[in-house]
Amino acid sequence: MKHKKQITNIVRQARRSDKKAIDSVKLKPAKKIDYPQGEFVEGIGRRKVSTARVRIYKATGDFIINDSLASDYFADIPMASKRYLEPFELTKTTDQFSVTAKVVGSGKASQLEAVIHGLSRALEKFNPEFKIFLKQAGLLTRDARMKETRKPGKGGKARRKRQSPKR
Repeated sequence: MKHKKQITNIVRQARRSDKKAIDSVKLKPAKKIDYPQGEFVEGIGRRKVSTARVRIYKATGDFIINDSLASDYFADIPMASKRYLEPFELTKTTDQFSVTAKVVGSGKASQLEAVIHGLSRALEKFNPEFKIFLKQAGLLTRDARMKETRKPGKGGKARRKRQSPKR
């Protein structure tokens, strides 16, 4: 009986301290993202298993990917901002467009490549004269390299050989 009382006291103290800890945590205010409105041009980009639906709006604004700023979304990839702004630099349209993108599948590096591909396609749709610059830089070509599919009976990996019996 004595142990039961001690346990309940410990549980009560833990609950009180959790409430205090929760109250003391202050959340950072979310950054206000300015979503563009109006007409847009859309381009679909793909790389490995990732697919990006990129929309460009003829207005200055943020570069938004999956409801967060592109600089925050690709923060762990070095030189990412330079890479996703490259289509704008080649076409000399820096700070003329606002971009939104929805990306699904694969990893961050592959998603970045899909966004660049979709952005290039959207710019080419917006102005067909841009095709020359984007094609020379290799941004309109889809990188078709994908992970090799697993074959049944191989024990896990795609190219693994079957284990031969010793006796």
